[in-house]
Amino acid sequence: MESMTYLFVVILLLAGTLASLAIWAPRRTWVRVLSLTLAVLIIPVAYIQMTELLSRAKPAKYEWWRRQTDTVTILDVSFHEGVAIYLWLRLDGDIVPRYYSLPWSTSLAEKIEDALEDAVLQNGNVVLRHLFSRQSLDEHGDLNVEIIPPPVPHQKPPYVRPDPVPDPRNPKSKPI
Repeated sequence: MESMTYLFVVILLLAGTLASLAIWAPRRTWVRVLSLTLAVLIIPVAYIQMTELLSRAKPAKYEWWRRQTDTVTILDVSFHEGVAIYLWLRLDGDIVPRYYSLPWSTSLAEKIEDALEDAVLQNGNVVLRHLFSRQSLDEHGDLNVEIIPPPVPHQKPPYVRPDPVPDPRNPKSKPI
């Protein structure tokens, strides 16, 4: 959401630059007015489109910015049989989950569903490796699906009573 604000500011600056060029261009008046009108119309259209895209699943094949991400954790999945697999994912190093879609693949859907059921039994997480790499996206049935068990908490070592120390003033005394 924070990046949307910056992106919209960039769009505003570009539209303003385009409007400035349209005003000062040595063209006929009707061409300049039309160019200025189109530049001004870019702003609401861009805003509406950006807010509309916030609730849509991003196709995983369009994720080129984070293509080097090694692991993603599946938070939730929804299957729309014959259409797509919708995934809520937490990317490696991110806190905010992201919403992606994969093209329908029966083998991948079964693989993810089985892994999620096993993860629930083990109280673990399901992790996909190299989801955004080109090879993984071309071969949807062969994604690396792993179950990561929960971390074992550190346990306190058992209390061991220290060895008694003898009194140095009286060598025959029993240790304290």
